[in-house]
Amino acid sequence: MSEFRNLIDPSDFSVDELYGLIADAQAIISSPDDFKHTADGKILASLFYEPSTRTKFSFDAAMLRLGGQVIGFSDPTTSSTAKGETIADSAKTVSQYADIIVVRHPKEGTAKLMSKYADCPVINAGDGGHQHPTQTLTDLLTIMNCKGRLDNLTVGVCGDLKFGRTIHSLVTCLSRFENIKFVFISPEELSMPGYVKETIAKRNIEFTETSDLESSIPKLDILYMSRVQRERFVSEEEYLRLKDVFILTADKMKLAKPDMIVMHPLPRVNEIATEVDSDPRAKYFEQVRYGMFIRMALIKKLLNL
Repeated sequence: MSEFRNLIDPSDFSVDELYGLIADAQAIISSPDDFKHTADGKILASLFYEPSTRTKFSFDAAMLRLGGQVIGFSDPTTSSTAKGETIADSAKTVSQYADIIVVRHPKEGTAKLMSKYADCPVINAGDGGHQHPTQTLTDLLTIMNCKGRLDNLTVGVCGDLKFGRTIHSLVTCLSRFENIKFVFISPEELSMPGYVKETIAKRNIEFTETSDLESSIPKLDILYMSRVQRERFVSEEEYLRLKDVFILTADKMKLAKPDMIVMHPLPRVNEIATEVDSDPRAKYFEQVRYGMFIRMALIKKLLNL
């Protein structure tokens, strides 16, 4: 058994640890200069086998702002993967150079596999349509800072619930907090996977499923929008049929509570009209900023700094 911790799934951390990470991130937000030498001499390996802007940049920025350095790739064709190197061998090799590894991969389970062979902590930055735990940490920090709590909330998740790894992670993680209710808003073809519903049902969490965004909005404390992900579809025709099913507009926002917040992991396509950006309840660009700070707290925790 390795002596270090990994983050593969949000459940790898206890609720108390999640609160601790949030508190640490808030301390960094308050006094960033106090942390700019925290990771001096440490190296983060950034292994992105799948495209990313926010996740990759926020991890890179997080490590650099802690005083560490970053190596890695954002195109697997430039690595030995193109020569047929296995994930296990890549993990073993890269961990000889780096103190911590961040990996994103299109195949579910890759981060977990890598963690079994690496000689340093591994962070899952998204594995296929399965989990995206650091986006969930970002979401928790956003909710805490915007709503002041992680319990007693009605949360609507809307869009691609079938392939949305950010949503799978958030729903299963939030279901560990007190008095959370969910409204799953999607077309039938993109409904929440059974394993997620089974997980929250075992925790006696109340949820409803609907395809009606307008009738759902008034009851929500949080509306979490997601794009329909073209890269997860086998059929282009099916993607085109479903991609614009839900579009959040200024008119629909009039139906919402004055303090409801709108979140989105980004990138967006058409699912939130740009006119919503000026609404003070739109928090998705703040989410981006919070993502860097929570990842700074996470790196600090996993490296015992």
